[in-house]
Amino acid sequence: MFLVLAALVSLLLDRVNGKLNLPLWLICIFVIFTAHSVVVMLLLRWRRESTPQFRLVVHGADIIFPTVISLYGTGQRGPFFIFFVFVLLAAAYRWGLMETLGTALTAIALLFIESYLVQRPGFHAFGVNPTELDVSHLATRSVSLVITGLFLGYLAEQQKQLRAEKAVIASVLGKARVEQGLSGTLHDMFREILATFGAKSALIASQEANSFRVFVGQAFNTPESPLNWLGPKPSDRDIYLADPPGDAFYADRKNSNGIFNIVTVDQDGALLRNSSAEFVERLSKEQTFDSVASFSFIFGREWWGRIFLFDPLLSGDRPEELRFLQELIRQVGPAVYNVYLLRRLRLRAGAVERARVARELHDGAVQSLIAMEMQVDVVRRQCAGESEKVSEELARIQGLLREEVLKLRELMQEMKSIDVDSRRLPIFITDTVERFQRETGISARFVYDLEPTGMEPRVCREVARIVQEALVNVRKHSKAKQVLVRMDAAKGVWRLSVEDNGKGFDWQGRLTQFELDQARKGPVVIKERVRLIDGELTIESNPGSGARLEITVPQQQREAAYG
Repeated sequence: MFLVLAALVSLLLDRVNGKLNLPLWLICIFVIFTAHSVVVMLLLRWRRESTPQFRLVVHGADIIFPTVISLYGTGQRGPFFIFFVFVLLAAAYRWGLMETLGTALTAIALLFIESYLVQRPGFHAFGVNPTELDVSHLATRSVSLVITGLFLGYLAEQQKQLRAEKAVIASVLGKARVEQGLSGTLHDMFREILATFGAKSALIASQEANSFRVFVGQAFNTPESPLNWLGPKPSDRDIYLADPPGDAFYADRKNSNGIFNIVTVDQDGALLRNSSAEFVERLSKEQTFDSVASFSFIFGREWWGRIFLFDPLLSGDRPEELRFLQELIRQVGPAVYNVYLLRRLRLRAGAVERARVARELHDGAVQSLIAMEMQVDVVRRQCAGESEKVSEELARIQGLLREEVLKLRELMQEMKSIDVDSRRLPIFITDTVERFQRETGISARFVYDLEPTGMEPRVCREVARIVQEALVNVRKHSKAKQVLVRMDAAKGVWRLSVEDNGKGFDWQGRLTQFELDQARKGPVVIKERVRLIDGELTIESNPGSGARLEITVPQQQREAAYG
């Protein structure tokens, strides 16, 4: 509407001898196009959406209108050339480069058809000057239209790509939620990335900076596929993290011989030349794929690793796609790291709260139960000679009170956080065993050959928890009279064993951790803690004679560089 009014103003200013020299057919065209514009605006206001067919009809009318009215004002400096620019802008806004260039070529074709028709007899009645529509004049206009179409289409294509990239980044960022935790956030983000790039599967290999363990998780491009954390293997670092060709790379097979063609960029997005495909060849022995895109990430100073997209549907310039993946992880990385930090902060806050509750239990409920037990014991002794039945009932109540005190103390131990390293671990286990003997009356000893020097703090904490859990199981289920806890080192492993002379488990023999999992036997909590430290659990059971738990933990783990 604005362009129509502007064109009418230009015509009013273009007078001949003070009179408006405006053909009737041109006025009709303006009226028709004005009515068309009003209808389009009303439809958009009422429906508030459009369809591809509607856009094509409107776009077709936009192309035909300037072509027809150009019969009156031709040339690049004519008052109606701006309508062609408007049509090209509309095509660029609606679609992109190829559609804008196609619009320019369509307009040129219509102008040449119009030029051919104008040269025919009978068109002089329309007041058209045929010389303004000859081939020489149209050639200049055609070049202008093509150049304008290419320029506007290119800008529109870049803007569309930028909008699409921002939409993808915003969509992935929206999946970061503290309540879902780190694994839940990564799961939702991987699903979004897999859907965006059409990859067959995605894999994340990460390492904690203050440890040597590599965590590997994989998700497939299926509606309900979760992010599965794979079991640790000694070769994980060599396969996924060792000596990558660059910060980001894309590789696909050249032919059936399995030779890979690789494109690599550095941290700044600069293209690297002559990159080796050795890393990809190692990866292909572990994973099945025809193409792979990979990029590195660093979360603060605590986590680093790589993400792999297998068989992605990348289009366009490969280095540009890799740069976008780098930008994606730079934008998403802080959000994931914040989820990790907030989750850890919540865990620490929970640990502080549990410690407070443990203190309250110790100063309140436990002391009250101990006082009640002592009072019941006094009453039982006083009634010992008067009524045997009353004495037995009081003894039973006293036993129940003692059992509840033990349960509360065990609960308090579980609630308290453990801050122990390799130097303090033997002292902690000694105190735990002595307290167990003092509270239960079961003879217990701790023997160790040497201090576990070099054991990581997280391993020390899990070993301490395993000892606590094993002693709790002995008290609850074994009916043992003696317990021996031993810790030593042999053949590159730390070895912890807990042996009792109780009733044992309900099977005879020696079972490894794999066999325990297959048979669904053994203490679940201890098995999970052993997995956390990459250890191995073995249980030997002799029904009626006792049981022996043995945990081995590797002393040496592969060192990984931070980067």
